[in-house]
Amino acid sequence: MSKPSSKSKEFFIDIDDETQNVNQQSGYVWEEEYKRSWDVLQEDEDGSLKRSIDHLQNRLKRKRLLRDTSTIRRGIIRNMFLIIDLSEAMMEKDLRPSRLDLTLSYAEQFILEFFDQNPISQLGIIVSKGGVAERLTGLSGNPMDNIIALKNKKNIDVDGEPSLQNSLELARSSLIHTPTHGSREILLIMGSLTSCDPGDIYESIEDLVKDNVRVSIVGLSAEVQICKYICKRTKGTYGVVLNEAHFKDLLFEIIPPPPVSVAQSNSKLVMMGFPSSVNQSSPYLCACHNKPVTSGYTCARCNSNICDIPTECPICELTLVSSPHLARSYHHLFPVENYTEVPWNSATTTHCFACQISFPSLSERTLPKNLETSSGRYNCQKCNQHFCIDCDVFVHEAIHNCPGCLATSQNNLKSLMGQVNGNFENYENYEKMNLS
Repeated sequence: MSKPSSKSKEFFIDIDDETQNVNQQSGYVWEEEYKRSWDVLQEDEDGSLKRSIDHLQNRLKRKRLLRDTSTIRRGIIRNMFLIIDLSEAMMEKDLRPSRLDLTLSYAEQFILEFFDQNPISQLGIIVSKGGVAERLTGLSGNPMDNIIALKNKKNIDVDGEPSLQNSLELARSSLIHTPTHGSREILLIMGSLTSCDPGDIYESIEDLVKDNVRVSIVGLSAEVQICKYICKRTKGTYGVVLNEAHFKDLLFEIIPPPPVSVAQSNSKLVMMGFPSSVNQSSPYLCACHNKPVTSGYTCARCNSNICDIPTECPICELTLVSSPHLARSYHHLFPVENYTEVPWNSATTTHCFACQISFPSLSERTLPKNLETSSGRYNCQKCNQHFCIDCDVFVHEAIHNCPGCLATSQNNLKSLMGQVNGNFENYENYEKMNLS
């Protein structure tokens, strides 16, 4: 790793001082009070632990749901590079089956989920090993191009040490050509504690800040000060993996789009085209890959043949999307509010509003002493309907629309249409009376 400049050392001193102040105020982990975690499990009147286990499982499910749902400006057009460390440190087996195998497995899941939640975005892959960085795929809107590149065994051979500076510079050189209305992001999965850099990495960090590139890092070994500094300067996120489940949680926290930057907020309207689908019996050449295909799309501006959407037309550079893509990206701007837990003293419903599965009921013999505990029901603050934990997860992670609110809006619309029709009939009768 390159030697930091005197100006960079001042930043390190500030960060260390802040860390020491926090530790002095809050104390260390080993100084905390000893907790007996097995006391959380309590038997009911029949000697069963099922209720306690279900309660713990529901807590774990909702922990991943509770996020910031405030209405803020987010960039739904994202340009991201996924950088994967392929150094010898990735062969460690502290994460089963190994760091490399688990990283590749989670990377495929991340790519599929990223394009499902951000269909009009683009993603590319860069690997770093032997002190160099290599670009496997460029920015593309097709998830299968990235997954096929990861499954190629020639691309995942480990060697030497990674180069943090070369990886960031390669990603930055590709992102600076993207339009300003889209976000520029880098997600780095790093398992090594060292880096082989050819120059001053702090100059590269300042270039990232100047070009509005957001860097988020997931560490597999331990916290590295330079990684923490990069994420702090570029307003990204930095987390160190605790176990396999925590690794997946840190990756999937990057999927929701971040707030817009200053450069994005100054952007104007974006021109997009809605291509028409084409199916022909005889093959024709596509403009994107120059390969014979029989089905695809036609550009709305220049009538060029495109294999798949969303993408940018290679001829006229028009952004080509479809209406379902825009609809799936739109829900990030208006997220569903977090459901609140319903205590037993307010548990008046018997069935889930969405799936109609009956809620657990307690008789007076098995009624808990503390009526403020959760009853397995979760309430929407807008429509006041109760849902089970599975529907709560499905609403916030899949459909992104509350069934109770949709039903209420439809009923209100039907009532309004009925009033309009009734007023129209009364008006017709009034006209007939006047004519007679």
